[in-house]
Amino acid sequence: MGIQNILWQVAKKAFTGSIIGLTISDRCCSVVPVRGDSMSPTFNPQRNSHLDDYVLVDKFCLKDYKFARGDVVVFSSPTNFGDRYIKRIVGMPGEWISSSRDVIRVPEGHCWVEGDNKTSSLDSRTFGPIPLGLIQGRVTRVLWPPQRISKIGQ
Repeated sequence: MGIQNILWQVAKKAFTGSIIGLTISDRCCSVVPVRGDSMSPTFNPQRNSHLDDYVLVDKFCLKDYKFARGDVVVFSSPTNFGDRYIKRIVGMPGEWISSSRDVIRVPEGHCWVEGDNKTSSLDSRTFGPIPLGLIQGRVTRVLWPPQRISKIGQ
């Protein structure tokens, strides 16, 4: 009877910990890997490195859509919801943006995002302004690798 009791206690604690972890990840913050070089040199500055940056994503900003030009955000792709991108906001609702083709006005409830490495970025220049509702959080810090731990500024 002793081993069953121990297993039951471990299972309860693991389940409780999982629920708490999922809640924190969904509501507060999460850690996200940065893949590719579209945000280089801000993230993954060494292009041929096999070591991706990992960043902390704050989700408290989602409550009232508190974003500003210069914020680096994580968002779901407007064309394939399963894909996530990390880009910098360069235009807010109502602002005028000069793209490679013409000048457009960012519609209300949308923002214009671009990668820091414009030659290697799939961003609003490709798919247009993104709805603010697709944003999953704001990047606040680089957490990994250790030599790159830093706060992300605008």
